[in-house]
Amino acid sequence: MTSRGPGKRVRKTPVERRHEIVTTAARIGLTEGLECITLRRVAEKLGVQSGLVGHYFPAADKLVAEAFTSATMTELDGLLPEWPARPARPGTTGAQDGAEDPGGGAARGPMGALRRFFGLISSDDFDDVSRLWLNARHLSRYRPVLREHVVEQELLWCRRIERVVAAGVETADFRCGDPWAAAVRILVAIDGTSAYINTSEEHRAGPLTGVARAVAETELGLPAGALEAAAG
Repeated sequence: MTSRGPGKRVRKTPVERRHEIVTTAARIGLTEGLECITLRRVAEKLGVQSGLVGHYFPAADKLVAEAFTSATMTELDGLLPEWPARPARPGTTGAQDGAEDPGGGAARGPMGALRRFFGLISSDDFDDVSRLWLNARHLSRYRPVLREHVVEQELLWCRRIERVVAAGVETADFRCGDPWAAAVRILVAIDGTSAYINTSEEHRAGPLTGVARAVAETELGLPAGALEAAAG
């Protein structure tokens, strides 16, 4: 009688293996810093030879850039799910008829989506991503491939915010003449406060709490505290 043997490994497809490498590198970047993403470090995490990682990423800079995009894209999808392509009609819940919204962002309406967004980015869970952005912007000065990814992600985050703002203008939740400009300024406010992420908590928590949200409320013609998440 023959046996297949215990613990026989299932060979991963190239697509699966590449995805595994990128997501592993993204975790390293989030927890240890982008400088710590090397072919050898990723291979150690995966329990494979570094040559295997090098087969998919001959240049480490390309892996660093894709890891950054993977981490920030995953975070964005959790913070502010993709909005339907067209803004909702006034009087609806915020989602177009038949529009898919897997993250449930539109179901909350523009106001609810931004309240949730600012609540999440003000939590400690967002600290690693803030550090990643700060790290990436510094390194992108010297790494052209990473710089391209940073710029692309900045534009993507702005567009994601812009679409929610435009939807809120359509539903009369917000008053804003230029949703794109508002989105850029909101993101700049988020990035500005995140630049102090490595400063000790007691020096930054009080003065910087709610700065980005306050900027958004001003940009969208809302009273102070309108985008603050309800307690509980």
